[in-house]
Amino acid sequence: MADAKVIPFDDDRSRSGGASRPARRRPGAGGPGSGRGDGSAAPVSALPGAQVPEASEGGQEPRRDADGSPAGGWERRIASGLAFLRRRVTGDYDVDEFGYDEELTDQVLMSLLRPLADKYFRVEVKGIENIPSDGGALIVANHSGTLPLDGLMLQVAVHDHHPADRHLRLLAADLVFHLPVVNELARKAGHTLACAEDAQRLLETGEIVGVMPEGFKGIGKPFGERYKLQRFGRGGFVSTALRAGAPIVPCSIVGAEEIYPMIGNAKTLARLLGIPYFPITPTFPWLGPLGALPLPTKWTIQFGEPIPTDGYPPEAAEDPMLMFNLTDQVREQIQHTLYKLLVQRRSVFF
Repeated sequence: MADAKVIPFDDDRSRSGGASRPARRRPGAGGPGSGRGDGSAAPVSALPGAQVPEASEGGQEPRRDADGSPAGGWERRIASGLAFLRRRVTGDYDVDEFGYDEELTDQVLMSLLRPLADKYFRVEVKGIENIPSDGGALIVANHSGTLPLDGLMLQVAVHDHHPADRHLRLLAADLVFHLPVVNELARKAGHTLACAEDAQRLLETGEIVGVMPEGFKGIGKPFGERYKLQRFGRGGFVSTALRAGAPIVPCSIVGAEEIYPMIGNAKTLARLLGIPYFPITPTFPWLGPLGALPLPTKWTIQFGEPIPTDGYPPEAAEDPMLMFNLTDQVREQIQHTLYKLLVQRRSVFF
């Protein structure tokens, strides 16, 4: 298989609004080349809710496939899929210097994760307008669930719900990049190592960056401590945002705590396997692979009002008291929103 083209991260082609990348268009939208050769206008799809004529010109109904889509829809999908496969085989696709493959993420990875978010966890997204339409921003979220599914659902939420089609670049722990297969998929999906240098560069180039400061302390905490935020470290994420002048967007996730209720931790087995913890839940390991299925809880992801950082002087990133205060402000805002969402929740599963 040919190698993909690697583009510099600050190259215009790597940005979603770059001149060399065609703008996304809704099916049926007009544009250059959309007219017919005889000078007449091409057919335009009616807007949702608009009245549609009963018959097309000439008194005949437009042809449709068995699923109700316009005739030839399946042929176009097959042709598009074959073109995608050809680009993968020939290496005619772009990745940035971090390994992010936007085409693979949009067309494959998001398509696989979307049913999990929409149908299984039924994720409800609130406050998406608090994520800026352009420029860099740092999303700081709570972390939980024994397995890091909350990070993936957060990525789907930003990808599918933001009106500016923004992409989330998550900062991941070292362990993610030591696992076979997972390492490659994480890179392709835009995740990168949780270090200040990479995070600052992503922010300065206008990316949306996601971080979960609780780390393994949050994701591996026992079920009895659910929705109680762990320490946020020493405020490294605040220092990074201050250096980049990027706003901090607090994010609260409800529903992930209950997908794997962790009632025990086999620490000896965890040390032997070289992992932070070995979870024991009501179904795992007792039911084997079946016990690894997450419970179908109802999720809510809420993005809070952004906290600006561009008004601080350059030396502010070295002020430990300022970093402590901002870190505590972000943590308190996330914790308060968690409690508020829990009060509003009718049921864990509905």
